[in-house]
Amino acid sequence: MSTQATVHQTKWWSGGKSPFNLEYGKLMMWYFLMSDAFTFGAFLISYGSIRFSQNYWPNPNVVFDSAPGIHGGAPLFFVSIMTFILIVSSVTMVLAVHEGHKGNRQGVIKWLAWTIVGGLAFLSCQAWEWHHLITGEHAVLVNGQVELWGQNMSHNPWGPVVEGVTYHGHHVTTPGPVAFGGYFFGITGFHGFHVFSGVIINIIMLVMAQKGVFDRRGHYLMIEKAGLYWHFVDLVWVFVFLCFYLI
Repeated sequence: MSTQATVHQTKWWSGGKSPFNLEYGKLMMWYFLMSDAFTFGAFLISYGSIRFSQNYWPNPNVVFDSAPGIHGGAPLFFVSIMTFILIVSSVTMVLAVHEGHKGNRQGVIKWLAWTIVGGLAFLSCQAWEWHHLITGEHAVLVNGQVELWGQNMSHNPWGPVVEGVTYHGHHVTTPGPVAFGGYFFGITGFHGFHVFSGVIINIIMLVMAQKGVFDRRGHYLMIEKAGLYWHFVDLVWVFVFLCFYLI
């Protein structure tokens, strides 16, 4: 008589509750943010390799020394305001997520609206900064010498300057590194695109909250996912600020 053995196979996950104890959409958001972090990391590492391989580089205290109504003499003042706006918008996003956990629709609407205002304010500041840097004429201190950067000096406002120019008693002899402008506009523009995308997402979340979509679903999990993206954008700005404005 033959004996038939029965093999029992354990199914660890049949598509029900995630083994990560995390909602599927939130898990996918974390995967996306991880891949996006690698992209920003690659950009900043590339910038750093070029930055520290050069013998001269623009001084951020001179390049970023202006603000609306202030023409020089205020190093990093304007970008500090931009950073403060983005940090405050991250706080309002935390409050929106908190109100979502409590199921308070009006609270979610209020704090989401303020987050959107903060994002738009940051983008407006960045637009002014770009316009000022591209169209203005700037004196950039490099290795104790002054270089003139601007549309009156070159077709490329971040490229080489004209040799043999005297500016406030300083003789310009060293061309400016084109890489600085390319990396600055490329990376800050890429981050600005993320801020713009976050504002659009938050506007969509705001409209959905006003229409009571989340109340009918019984949860505000989408607000939490949007909050993860917004906090990631704020965190990336810290590294962008460090690389371009402080070092």
